[in-house]
Amino acid sequence: MTFKKVSIQDFDMQPFKNIGKDWLLISAQKDGVVNTMTASWGGVGVLWNKNVATIYIRPQRYTKEFVDNSDYFTLTFFDKYKPELGILGKKSGRDGDKIKEVGFSVTDVENQPTFTQGKMVMVCKKIYADTIKPECFMDEKIDSLMYPERDHHTMYIGEVISIYINETE
Repeated sequence: MTFKKVSIQDFDMQPFKNIGKDWLLISAQKDGVVNTMTASWGGVGVLWNKNVATIYIRPQRYTKEFVDNSDYFTLTFFDKYKPELGILGKKSGRDGDKIKEVGFSVTDVENQPTFTQGKMVMVCKKIYADTIKPECFMDEKIDSLMYPERDHHTMYIGEVISIYINETE
């Protein structure tokens, strides 16, 4: 398995497909332990003159502790492994080694965790975080539909430091 660094400026992706349809893993490490979760919400673009990725994590997710504790997180994208990503999204790392359970292999790029099964990884440095505020919804139905438990996501904006493509896929 070989990840090759590619130019951020020349990188081309389909965010609606890659994020919303194919899903991704948000990963971070704390005290030498890696945790990950599946996501289908997020975005990429330019903000504050920086290339950024935006992710959303609910307060009860174990991965949030890892992202909060680290200066970096990674986003690993896939073009297959949907059943495995489903398990990684439903199970908590608090309850066991879900990464081992699905047969994924952790590797590092720039000392940040990713997976050999991924087709692409973004290394992101956290630059902003805030909790979604119910009073800021223009369409109140979204709040009541998406947050019946009042567990509003924390939004993290990360500067995309680098992008790697898996050359063995």
